[in-house]
Amino acid sequence: MTVNGTEVQRLRYVALGDSQTEGLGDGDDIAGHRGWADRLAEHLARHNPGLRYANLAVRGRLASQVRAEQLAPALALRPDLVTVVAGVNDLLRPRFDADQVAGHLEAMFAALTAQGARVATLTFPDITRLIPVARPLGSRVIALNDRIRQAARCHGVVVAETGHHPVVTDPRLWSPDRLHAGPLGHQRIAAAVAQALALPGSDDSWTRPLPAPAPPLPAGWQAAVAELRWTAAYLGPWLGRRLRGRSSGDGCTAKRPHLLAVEAPPEARRGERE
Repeated sequence: MTVNGTEVQRLRYVALGDSQTEGLGDGDDIAGHRGWADRLAEHLARHNPGLRYANLAVRGRLASQVRAEQLAPALALRPDLVTVVAGVNDLLRPRFDADQVAGHLEAMFAALTAQGARVATLTFPDITRLIPVARPLGSRVIALNDRIRQAARCHGVVVAETGHHPVVTDPRLWSPDRLHAGPLGHQRIAAAVAQALALPGSDDSWTRPLPAPAPPLPAGWQAAVAELRWTAAYLGPWLGRRLRGRSSGDGCTAKRPHLLAVEAPPEARRGERE
């Protein structure tokens, strides 16, 4: 394409990952999921006319499955920018191995950067702040984040450090299942990755607390009732799938397997005209 008389290559962005990158918690299966990767693509489109974007992420996928199913299609798309985010589903498995998970991530980092793509990833927040029964997993999060940083340094991968800031565990940023970000959370993740990539228009505002203080968490018997309701609504079905050898992603495919054009959101286009 030509901009101001100069030939400009269309930027190609490809997102790899699991349910978070697919966008669960930000929309639904009927209207569609938006998610942080879509939001990041919209941010990119403000400064990159003709941006094309593919999202290969599928819910429920382990890091090994992301590598096996998504890496080759991503390489075939010859992306300029790639985000690779996986590992949370591995954290929840009994036989979690941080080195093994990071090995799959590093293999993807190596292949994508060797092809010339710029790659970004992120670290994970302490989910035990949101799910008290998950306290034994706290050390796993720390171990995985350390391995992600090490693998990223080896291959020049950009890391958005989302795990360091207290706001990321504000319940208002999360969906009711506490495992997926809600719309506000996806917005903050997109902003974090944009800042890590030093994109025009990005800053550290995503690290700041929400304007009003978070409402107090339930205490005593109210907290116990809330945990029972959460267990029945979300943990129980998840455990049921594990016992049956099933996954939330069974039968699911990537929502955006091809590079398609992305337009800047309407509010950005209005700002450009003013």
